[in-house]
Amino acid sequence: MELALFVIFGAVAVASAIMVIVSRNAVVSALFLILTFFCLAGLYVLLNAQFIAALQIIVYAGAIMVLFVFVVMLLRTGKEARRGYRLIFQKSMGIIFVVLFLLLLGSITLTVAVTGMRGPYTAEAVRHIGNTQAFASVLFTDYLYPFEIISVLLLAGIIGAVVLAKRKR
Repeated sequence: MELALFVIFGAVAVASAIMVIVSRNAVVSALFLILTFFCLAGLYVLLNAQFIAALQIIVYAGAIMVLFVFVVMLLRTGKEARRGYRLIFQKSMGIIFVVLFLLLLGSITLTVAVTGMRGPYTAEAVRHIGNTQAFASVLFTDYLYPFEIISVLLLAGIIGAVVLAKRKR
């Protein structure tokens, strides 16, 4: 049952991520991105990381995507005139970069055994104290300063976006 759910969530996540890229309408692309986020949350639940799954839905599918759709609606993007030669050049460069990326990814996968760093928490310790407590203790002890720096950078970005939006009116 778990393998079947993994395959379903994985296949839907990959298909919807491809549709995010392929879709020409920005709102439809955002809806496919929300579907991708929900599938990733399902994969997190299968990994017994319920807290990360809840954060995935609340933060990304909720807040970030609402902000993204709001910006798309605010910009009122229309059909722009495209030059044919420029579009062909962009597509060919995109295909070249995708092929190079896939070759690099394949060579890394075939030659290097992918292992994570060992941390202070073993699987038994995490089961004993819980995922959320283990995550919070590491976040608010070892990574407190980077966490706070990121929050200040996000606040600066929000203030900058408001200032830029106010200037145009």
